[in-house]
Amino acid sequence: MKKFLLTVSALTLACASTLSAHAQDIHGDAIAGSKKNALCIGCHGIQGYHIGFPEVHQVPKISGQGAGYIRAALHAYKAGERKHPSMRTLAASLSDQDIADLAAYYESNGSGVSLPATAAEGSAKAVELVTKGGCTSCHGPNFSKPIDPSYPKIAGQHADYLYVALRSYKTNDKPLIGRGHPVMGGIAKQFSNNELKVLADYVGSLPSEMQTVQRGRIK
Repeated sequence: MKKFLLTVSALTLACASTLSAHAQDIHGDAIAGSKKNALCIGCHGIQGYHIGFPEVHQVPKISGQGAGYIRAALHAYKAGERKHPSMRTLAASLSDQDIADLAAYYESNGSGVSLPATAAEGSAKAVELVTKGGCTSCHGPNFSKPIDPSYPKIAGQHADYLYVALRSYKTNDKPLIGRGHPVMGGIAKQFSNNELKVLADYVGSLPSEMQTVQRGRIK
């Protein structure tokens, strides 16, 4: 119970988002977003595409991801709370309306698969770590129904990306690597890197609404 209450307290702190009140009020247009994603598809529109920073891993699936999370993530890159150099540069070039439109577009392109209400249990170690981190209290019992729109769906995300992302929340002292987040920072630091790998492998193995939509051939 004590751990649960601490988690709830941390969630309350997380409500201080990088999204301004103005940005939150902007309506996203999926059709407009489909015309603004030329820079996005260079990485997120190629199935199996890997990048090499800060280490080799697949770029995340974003088609079918919640619009609220995409908006929160892009604003965090824009504000410097997420330090990935190329994503910070890209986000800095986007207006609040651009971000809202892109988020609406990518949310509309989910896989359409029917997900179970609760995730299948993984190994005993994975169950232990999920319980310790209180992961379902934010991301939902199937890891695809987050309790707040600014939290991500994570079921079925690439495991190697999840591992890099989780480790980045433990990093606060590097100019080009790391993510500032009051909830995830506290949670990730409870685990060793080996434990984060177990978590990432388990969550990545689950069925997902997210997918990578292959870009069309350039004529």
